[in-house]
Formats: sequence, structure tokens, C-alpha cells
Amino acid sequence: MKAVAPGTVIFHRHRGYGVITHVNLLTGWISARFGSESRTLDLNLSTDEVQHADGEPILFRRARPDRMPHARLMAMVRALHQAGYQKLYLYSWPKPSGLHWRWHLFTGQRDWMQRPWREGWYGSGAEYNGNPVMGWGDTPGASTEELITALAKFDPQGLAQALGRDEDHTAWFEDVCQALLPGYMYSLDMEKATAGGLKETPPVPVIAVRAGLPAYQGPVIGWPPGWAGLWTRAHVLPAPPVNITGLPKLRETSD
Repeated sequence: MKAVAPGTVIFHRHRGYGVITHVNLLTGWISARFGSESRTLDLNLSTDEVQHADGEPILFRRARPDRMPHARLMAMVRALHQAGYQKLYLYSWPKPSGLHWRWHLFTGQRDWMQRPWREGWYGSGAEYNGNPVMGWGDTPGASTEELITALAKFDPQGLAQALGRDEDHTAWFEDVCQALLPGYMYSLDMEKATAGGLKETPPVPVIAVRAGLPAYQGPVIGWPPGWAGLWTRAHVLPAPPVNITGLPKLRETSD
């Protein structure tokens, strides 16, 4: 399939040849200019029978797309685990606003808090809404096999670091995929302390990747291996001493 982007020459049976000026691949709408420099026409790739200049049809799926890429990433990581790349990990967590979820693939040591960053191996649902690609040369709607092929071409050295065994994490990830795919994803969002304190083992939050899906009703998802205690160390702080008037008092710095 040829790329569809601003500057692409197209053909429409009623308007003739034109040039695309704007593309929204999440919704399937484009804007194109036909002869006039000052006027554009909005077209739907699903219904308006738009073609490339050589006559090849431009097809767009009618199904509602995922609003975030995490389930597709989970399916890819699952396939790579089965192929022996078990030292590949997917961390996902919400932005402060809670409107979108970030994602981060990393390899090597399983250190969730000090994970290495490689260009193209991380992103956000916010960017995905406007440009539904992962960022390593993949195409919108690419299959699991196509995502793996594109990642291997983009960063073969990085993917090679995932080759190895991590049986505990692989077993946990397989159970999670069986419970959540294809409509849900996990969020490794550490619980914040409240007046009632922290639960010892709070359940892992589960988020729907498409609008209109019901709230998750499946089995409770446990935390991945190596995660136990991280939220406690990150969020439980000692309370400052209080004087008799109820005002905070500074700690003494001397022994």
C-alpha cells in the first residue's frame, strides 16, 4: 500500500486529479485541493472512492480504531517472548492528566524504575491519536508480524538485547495477555497514599483501548515480577513531628 500524506497526488472520479493537503488517518478524513489554490475539499477515504494517481484505490477500514496502541504492543511483545526474546518489557503509565497513557519498551535488565531509553521505543496515546504509528518505521494498522519486522529493521542492536530467558516475567505477561487482549491494557500506575494508607497489594489498573467497551470484569491482574514494594518506597514518606499546638515542627538535624 502506498503512503498517504500531504502532497500525495490523488484522483477522484468527479473532481479529477488533486493534491492532499491534510490527512487524519485515525478518522479516515483527508483534505485535498483540486485546481484551486484557495479552496480545499474534505473527503472520506471509506466512502468517497479516492484513488492514487495511477488508479490504485485508497482503502480505509471502517472499524473503530484503537485510541491507544498498548494492546497492539502487548500482542507484539507476546509474540517476541514466544520467539525467545523474553528480556523485552512493556511499561505503561498514565499522564498526570489521566487522559492518555504513555508506553515504553525496554530490554536487558528488568529494572522498572531505572529502565534505559532508546529512541523510537516509547510514545504516548496522545500522539497516537493524530498519527497511529509506533515510531519505528511501521505503518498504520500494521499486523503483529509487520510491527516486529519494522522494529528489527529500525533497531536490530536494541532488539538483540532482548534475546534471553526471563521465565517469571514471560509467564506473568502471557497470563495478562490471555485476560486482557484484544480490548484492554494494563497500567502500572503506583497507588498514591491516602488518609487510609496504602493497600499492601493493590490490583493493577486495567484500561479499555477503544471507546464504547464496558468496564473490565475479568480476573484481577497481579503486579509483574520485580515490582513488589516499589509503590511503597516511592510514596510512603515519614510524617513530620507535630508540636503540641498542632503546627509542623522542623526535625532536628543534629544527632
